[in-house]
Amino acid sequence: MNRHPLYYLIQNSTLMSSLAKNYGTPLYIYSEKRLLANLDRLNNALKTNFNKYHICYALKANSNPALITKMKNHLTSLGADCSSPGELHAAKLGGIDHHECIYTGNYESQEDLQAAYNSGCHINLDDINSFHRLTKIGIPDEISFRLNPGFGKGTFSQIITGGENAKFGVPDYDIVNAYRTAKNAGVKRFGIQCMTGSGILDPDYFSALIKDILKNTNVIHQELGIRMDYISLGGGFGIPYQDGETPLDFDRVFKKVGDVFNAHFKKDAKPSFWIEPGKSVVGDTGLLLTKVTGIKKSYKTFIGLDAGMETLMRPALYGAYHRIYKVGVPDAKSTNMVDITGRICENTDRLAVDRLFPKVSEGDLIAIMDTGAYGYAMAHQFNTRPRPAEVLINGEQSCLIRERETIQDIFRTCDV
Repeated sequence: MNRHPLYYLIQNSTLMSSLAKNYGTPLYIYSEKRLLANLDRLNNALKTNFNKYHICYALKANSNPALITKMKNHLTSLGADCSSPGELHAAKLGGIDHHECIYTGNYESQEDLQAAYNSGCHINLDDINSFHRLTKIGIPDEISFRLNPGFGKGTFSQIITGGENAKFGVPDYDIVNAYRTAKNAGVKRFGIQCMTGSGILDPDYFSALIKDILKNTNVIHQELGIRMDYISLGGGFGIPYQDGETPLDFDRVFKKVGDVFNAHFKKDAKPSFWIEPGKSVVGDTGLLLTKVTGIKKSYKTFIGLDAGMETLMRPALYGAYHRIYKVGVPDAKSTNMVDITGRICENTDRLAVDRLFPKVSEGDLIAIMDTGAYGYAMAHQFNTRPRPAEVLINGEQSCLIRERETIQDIFRTCDV
């Protein structure tokens, strides 16, 4: 049985109890060792298979500047994938210059486009109308468009971002028109980007996707004479959330993608190959440490925690599964069928439904795994509950990287 990469942490009840005592619960905890190892795995696989490549970490997964700084110091070539002015700001705080960033918005306001234009980042547009709005601000030297190839893939229907039901991207039948519009307006250099879904664990999907992207770049070149400076495969690289799921082998993934990419440009100057990974970098580096606040025997048995859907939104949002363990005894026999919930006044406030779980008592510590991506990033203040603290650990050394929010913080900007 393959152990979770943070299994050693949840076995260490002394460390977990110390963190809970020092920082309180609920608490997001990140492993620096795992974070940098994930980055190395990606970078080494790309370095083996591509002459020119660029990794743009997707800040939407987790935008804590301390984590970005750690990654940037470890891999100095690291860029960022940003989807809002706030994420451009977070990239800068983390030491990533805006010229190393790609900005992919959707249905952008003029203020969004102005921020992207002023930053000097690579602008990737979701729609031809976005380009028309951008021209009211200025004509950039370079532009890319997000391709919707007409298909997509993802763990849940809600996170499939390609295909007819997706709100994202330029349809493949209109992609040439997008680049013609930009070229006629005076844009000189071009890239192309495609992101069709999140959480993908099929290692063969990405080579099929790059084939479709290259098919479209061929048509663009034949019709308009445009050669791309870079081609971005986007992200979507998944992580195992359940026992029995096989992690992506990045050596295999990028060997297959590289074979297609390099053969296609055998006689031509190769563009740079870009990716925009999020959860594959930070997802399994994080756990949510929480405490049992109550146990209720009703028509079902409920284990109540001091973390709920306001702390971790993914299960309520689209039924996502997270492994949950009792700290100190993660292998304890699971004999009770329970729902695990928080303190929010919504019946959708469930972190697990009909889950076999060991016997627990009030005050016991519980670890919710794989919360490094879209955990704190989606945390909110419903029921006026402040957001939790974040801690980075290296061995048994810990560092507070975000203070716990207070009730006073929530109302700081209110005029009372």
